[in-house]
Amino acid sequence: MKHPATLDDKQHYMTHTPVWRLVLRMAVPSILSMLVTATYNVVDAVFIGRLSTEATAGIGISFAYMTFIQAVGFFFGHGSGNYISHQLGGRHYGRAVRMASLGFACPMAIGTVAAVLGLLFLAPLVRLLGATPTVEPYACDYLRYIVMATPVMMTAFTLNNQLRLQGNAHLGTLGIASGALLNMALDPLFIFVLDMGVAGASLATAVSQLTSWAILLCLTHRKDCVHIDLRQARPSSFLIKEIVRCGLPSLCRQVLLCLGAVCLNYSAVHYAEQGSEDAALAAFSVVTRIMMFAFSVVLGLCQGFQPVCGFNYGARRYDRVRQAYLFTISVGTLFLIIIGTVGYVWAPTVVAWFRGEDSTLIAIGARTMRWQCIAYPLVGLSTATNMLFQNLGYTLRASLLSSARSGLVLIPVLWLTGLMMGLPGVEAAQAIADVITFGIALPQAIWISHRLSRTTATGE
Repeated sequence: MKHPATLDDKQHYMTHTPVWRLVLRMAVPSILSMLVTATYNVVDAVFIGRLSTEATAGIGISFAYMTFIQAVGFFFGHGSGNYISHQLGGRHYGRAVRMASLGFACPMAIGTVAAVLGLLFLAPLVRLLGATPTVEPYACDYLRYIVMATPVMMTAFTLNNQLRLQGNAHLGTLGIASGALLNMALDPLFIFVLDMGVAGASLATAVSQLTSWAILLCLTHRKDCVHIDLRQARPSSFLIKEIVRCGLPSLCRQVLLCLGAVCLNYSAVHYAEQGSEDAALAAFSVVTRIMMFAFSVVLGLCQGFQPVCGFNYGARRYDRVRQAYLFTISVGTLFLIIIGTVGYVWAPTVVAWFRGEDSTLIAIGARTMRWQCIAYPLVGLSTATNMLFQNLGYTLRASLLSSARSGLVLIPVLWLTGLMMGLPGVEAAQAIADVITFGIALPQAIWISHRLSRTTATGE
């Protein structure tokens, strides 16, 4: 079946195409988008790693602020996007336009306020995020342009998720990938040719994000997309409630990811041997980027599942929702088994790509990466289950699962393992959190699978 040209065609396409084919078709653009984004984060770290260990640690400090930007963008993107997909499944196009417009306007306003405050208090901000005195100048240089671009970055994340949840993941990929490729081209130019150092990487990211934002906004005016019309961005208690209901799990996940990153920074500095604090910060920064690169495939697969879930749930095709869910878990888990095995074997070599001359960084990074690779196959089920609950409006369940791995479980595990084992405990903390999160997610997955089966059988 050819790709639908109108919203009516899309509704039929999303509710009648074989589920496995539909999930893969929706997932491929999302996976490509996530991979390209993860790639330029890795490239950033590789280029900056040529400067110094302190510079590498500096971009690690910025991860928490970047997560805050994503938190707001994903909150409004997922919150508005899930509602939009349900309305498109039920052919209520006017409601979808109003929600899309409100979902765009809110992060733009919040991002503007955050940018002003961030620039005014930049140095205190990086210290709050865990920077040591030697890392602080690099963290400030890297964050400065990122903070300036906050409104654009927040709304770009929102637009990308809105397009994806409309079944237009390929358009979101076009916008995100264009900016990411530009970023990779600008990095060496700004960092080395123009001799801007860490600030050059930050400026390259800001310029690329502005480019992505402009492309995504233009793409919303296609015939098969829900348009952004700021005249209809009128808040109402009902629309805000819908955004919170479907967006809260993403917000919880990203906020706790931000807090978890800060706690990891503090733990790395506190438990590292004297004189190796910056190397420990840099090592965790490198491993975070490596593992996010691998996880981006599973996350893209689960994001491809979401519009399939939203349209078919809105059309009351609960059997197709269950089929898509089980297919997503199976493919995601298989991939993570393969990538976890490869990552465990090659961990020291991969970490050395970023800062090969720092043996302390490589040792800490390799141990941390190997721990995470052991538990990685468990992440597929919890991620797919979280996204299913989010799409179906089970806000509390989705919020619990989305928060567990990134913070709700990770933060106390970091505290306990660090207290009991020191730095080796901090290195193993994320893997332990993944095992506990799987234990929480498994009974939830069994429950929702049975519930979808019963609903299909009774027709309720």
